[in-house]
Amino acid sequence: MKSTKHEIRSTKQYQNPNVKMTKTFGISNFCHFNLFRISTFEIRIYLIFLFFPVLISACLGLYGCAEISGYSNESLFPNGVDSICLEMFDNQTFRRGTEYELSDALSKRIEAETPYKIVSSRDRADTVISGQIVSIAELALSTERETGYVLEKEVELKALVNWKNLKTGELLIDNQSVSASASYSEYQKQDFTYASNLAANNLARKIVELMERKW
Repeated sequence: MKSTKHEIRSTKQYQNPNVKMTKTFGISNFCHFNLFRISTFEIRIYLIFLFFPVLISACLGLYGCAEISGYSNESLFPNGVDSICLEMFDNQTFRRGTEYELSDALSKRIEAETPYKIVSSRDRADTVISGQIVSIAELALSTERETGYVLEKEVELKALVNWKNLKTGELLIDNQSVSASASYSEYQKQDFTYASNLAANNLARKIVELMERKW
């Protein structure tokens, strides 16, 4: 009988609503808190592994650019030069007039795209640019199958370019070969002169690119 009473008494204690609610509340909160802490930790680790390589790559990229380009605020063209005397290009071909087109296009590009000023007198210039057109070729790009009539043609210019520093005698560009081309179509009411002007302008652009320093 004593053991029975003890068992009944213990059962009543655990059947107490207050005690049961207190135990249930404590266990649920503890589990929820642990799960929340674990999930937040995992998210942080995931974000670190996700963005860490991106940050490293960005930092290395910026460092590399700074090392290579010198912070990209330095001129692409040689220093110590302020003016250029641009001599008329010689034309060794039978097509006349292209030398004027090339010289005019090159003069405009130098003024617009470089820090140098074009001067007419060699005595007042720091450097001089000279050259010669060695070939002007006209090629067929496409023809009509039935008649063999040329639908599109291409004009290609080739020139030799020299750029000399008159102060030091250094050859900044030493007899460098450069070429450029442009196409035209008679169906679009274009002719050789149209393509020759475009090719001369493209050739002038490439000559200016040659004037940039070699890094």
